[in-house]
Amino acid sequence: MSRQMGDSHRRFLQAMMGRGITDEQGALRLYQHCCETHKTQCAPDKLDDFIDTINSKLQPMFMQIRKGMSEDNGQQYYALVNMAETEITRMTSDYADNELELFRKTMDLIVSSENGKASSTEILNSTDSMTSKKLKKSETEHLLNRLVNDKWLCEKHGEYTLSTRCIIEMEPYIRAMYQDQVKVCHICHNIAFQCQICENPTCGIKIHNPCVARYFKGRTEPHCPACDDFWPHEIPEVRRPHTKSRR
Repeated sequence: MSRQMGDSHRRFLQAMMGRGITDEQGALRLYQHCCETHKTQCAPDKLDDFIDTINSKLQPMFMQIRKGMSEDNGQQYYALVNMAETEITRMTSDYADNELELFRKTMDLIVSSENGKASSTEILNSTDSMTSKKLKKSETEHLLNRLVNDKWLCEKHGEYTLSTRCIIEMEPYIRAMYQDQVKVCHICHNIAFQCQICENPTCGIKIHNPCVARYFKGRTEPHCPACDDFWPHEIPEVRRPHTKSRR
């Protein structure tokens, strides 16, 4: 049952419109601040209920504050997303047609890769097959920097991945466009790009690295949760969430 939206909800929504995305700790701090400012009750375990009230009012506008997980560190994030069923809707007002085409090509490279990454060289080479106005090398580099700054992509050591914001925002688009390529994590059931894969050819499940760390923690002989084959990959350590983090 939907509750009435008050000033604390409106302040929270206004802040999310400015941020676009925030991690769970940031959302909790914002929730507490909004409740204290407008002298309303605040319970940390009621954050999702608080957001559900906002979402009930956003639904007619095809928008939603959606929760998702970072493939990099396993933290939960909240993102304000556009749910209108049009291709890369939220980006069309900020990027030109040829810039959007290159973003799609970058997404193609990332989705089709084994490790969920695309190198800057691969992306630069993909401009040769553009059907719209081709981008120069300097323009491509500038665009990639913009996509990182706008939190659509992440970059590390010259390799690009889809950001947490991008995956949360575009999950329906990604599932529809890459339905034969996209797999979900066997543990959390979210889309999996940066992950470990079972080497049993009849199995081949994917598990996010943070999910691997949590699932196999303390197990001396890790076995695949689906086929029970030995899990040969290095088990990463569980990463503690940072107190101040935004992607």
